[in-house]
Amino acid sequence: MKKYILLLGCSLAAIIVLAFLANNINAKENERKELMKTGAEIADATFSSEWQRYYPREYDSWKKTKDNKRLEDMVKKWPELAIVWAGYPFSKDYNAPRGHYYAVQDNVNTLRVAAPGIPNSSVQSPLPTACWTCKSPDVVRLMETKGDLEYYTGKWDKWGSEIVNTIGCYDCHKADTAELKVGRKYLNGGLEAAGLAVFESSTHQNKRDLVCAQCHSEYYFRSTDYEDDAKVKKTAMVVTLPWKEGLRADDMMKYYDNGSNFPDGKPFKDFVNSISKTPVVKAQHPDYELHTMGIHGQKGVSCADCHMPYTQEGAVKFSDHQIQNPLRTMDRSCMTCHRESETKLKAIVKEKYDRKEELFALAVDNLAKAHLEAGKAWEVGASEADMQTPLDLIRQGQWRWDYAVASHGGFFHAPDETLYTLAKANDYAQNARIALVAVLAKNGVSNYIAPDFSTKENAQKLAGLDMKKLVAEKLEFKKKIEQEWIKQAKEKGILDENLRDYNDDVSSYFGAPK
Repeated sequence: MKKYILLLGCSLAAIIVLAFLANNINAKENERKELMKTGAEIADATFSSEWQRYYPREYDSWKKTKDNKRLEDMVKKWPELAIVWAGYPFSKDYNAPRGHYYAVQDNVNTLRVAAPGIPNSSVQSPLPTACWTCKSPDVVRLMETKGDLEYYTGKWDKWGSEIVNTIGCYDCHKADTAELKVGRKYLNGGLEAAGLAVFESSTHQNKRDLVCAQCHSEYYFRSTDYEDDAKVKKTAMVVTLPWKEGLRADDMMKYYDNGSNFPDGKPFKDFVNSISKTPVVKAQHPDYELHTMGIHGQKGVSCADCHMPYTQEGAVKFSDHQIQNPLRTMDRSCMTCHRESETKLKAIVKEKYDRKEELFALAVDNLAKAHLEAGKAWEVGASEADMQTPLDLIRQGQWRWDYAVASHGGFFHAPDETLYTLAKANDYAQNARIALVAVLAKNGVSNYIAPDFSTKENAQKLAGLDMKKLVAEKLEFKKKIEQEWIKQAKEKGILDENLRDYNDDVSSYFGAPK
């Protein structure tokens, strides 16, 4: 009898436990379903704060990109940049990127876009509207409502009161389902040119790369003539990915050097260096391209796997949207696959970084000196025939150097390709300098030593920049024009004021950059 009573008691206890577990599982499933509701009721998809009610965990983690607020002045760290980019806005101002939360603010603040409207309304930015393209979901809205060509037409300040919300949910997700999407058509154009699957035909894992690739890629502005709806002739500067010949630095230079790829029939250039007269191609940030060449990309690891690792809360698994350095989330970004200690992995990464920095320093030093030596050669009477070879060598070297370092994580994503490309860059730069020794000697100059460019101040002076004037104009712009843009955006109801909760107190020319 006691045996049956014991069995009955155990059975009842088991039933109670199972009922509790079932209730807990049901509660977690209901929680999961609630969290995965679609965003069909989102009032304004460009307002990232509107997504919070449906995706609170993703939103809260995305807001933490505000924590990455340190600004590093790269021209101060590497004064050579002012020389190699002389004659181009990057010589004025170039900073290491901060968190996505600051993308629009940093774009407005940079000296590269100048101070449109100062001293009068006739002054425009030297840069095209395309320089907004990767900064805001408002860009996607404008492309959808105005059309791509109209968006790409005009100067940067054209959209000053329209592009006001920083990189957010609508850049990468559909508003009704939160499925991954790309709102910028040029990505598919680049993929097609490279013979790769377009976004819509890609696997979900590849899409977790491609939503990043729509911005983290090398591109150029392609001059495109068209007529608007009123039959007015206009020219748009359309973002285009140079992937026709491939994704490597050598492939892209082959594309850029082939004049038949461009409307004017000439090899492409972003600018002419004002010191050396070299036609330069400025690399942007070929992060996706280098990622595909490294072991992680080749093994199918996506950008999001490391920079937005999955996180578990209750029954809910979601991507951490605090996009950041994976070394800060190693337990979720690295240790799910690697069995070495975190200490050992960090040491490996540091070694890769140090090797890149060493070759970076060698290449950019030789490039800067080559530009200055070329400038001297022109000064003493060198002919265009004399200068053709050294200038082409500088062009080839600078492109490869820039490609290798404009992708800030390239040293880790594809260390072999990065070091190979930097080594070739340095070789081109050294050969340019050797060729310039002969040109200078031919024109009566021997033992020429380039002037000192060891500080940002010295280098920018050599680049012909009046920094006091530029900064004064920019501060006036921020006081007047920027505030007017914000006022207009509020009046239009297009500014997400919930995300203006930061102090605009640091840049390369005000505040305290590192």
